[in-house]
Amino acid sequence: MDRDIRTMEDVLSLLDGLFAPEADRWTTDAAPWWDGFYADRSRPVPFFVAKPDESLVSYLDRGLISPGRALDLGCGPGRNALRLASLGFEVDAVDLSPAAISWAEDRAREAGADVRFHRGDAFALTSAELSGPYDLIYDSGCFHHLPPHRRVSYLALLERALAPGGHFALTCFAAGGMGSELPDAEFYRASGLQGGLAYTPESLRRIFSDFTEVELRRMRDEPAESALFGEDFLWTALFRRPTA
Repeated sequence: MDRDIRTMEDVLSLLDGLFAPEADRWTTDAAPWWDGFYADRSRPVPFFVAKPDESLVSYLDRGLISPGRALDLGCGPGRNALRLASLGFEVDAVDLSPAAISWAEDRAREAGADVRFHRGDAFALTSAELSGPYDLIYDSGCFHHLPPHRRVSYLALLERALAPGGHFALTCFAAGGMGSELPDAEFYRASGLQGGLAYTPESLRRIFSDFTEVELRRMRDEPAESALFGEDFLWTALFRRPTA
């Protein structure tokens, strides 16, 4: 007989286990799945391109964020981390997948960019590995792969790692565009995330209500010849952490 639940992390781990192993996209055990996803670098996956998000470039061009220390969550092949480094940010970038990190490191060498890449679960990495505090935490496509209960871990990471007055930005699936619109409870009955969770502006504002909204909009669709990445089935949001 197991009676092991004592802490909040025990509860979260128990809920993790309600999902079938093949539905796992967020824990360290998911690394092989993502390695398979990134194995063929020539696949026509939209975000495999070596282009930064149009929203990130827009924030920078308008002076909404400025160089400092940055953390790129779920960095994939490193396209946003490299743009930040090129503009003077001191960048840490983390991803579960060794294949993704290897690709990102190859791109960084080719570009002569200085980025500290970390392979692992951002929720489990130690403060020595992701030291913080960061002036910017950037997430392009990680948040919508988390099950509902792991929003607790996500908010705790922001609380721990984002500097007062710092900015948090993300892109995620937009309801009506891409991603599952099932109620939170249904994901536990279905034992899967249906490819990722869709969000409405209202749900994002509620989840991140401790932050000040700077901008929340649809990402602009960018043509193939653009130097930027953009798909209008995504929300892009920028929030600021209060100073007190």
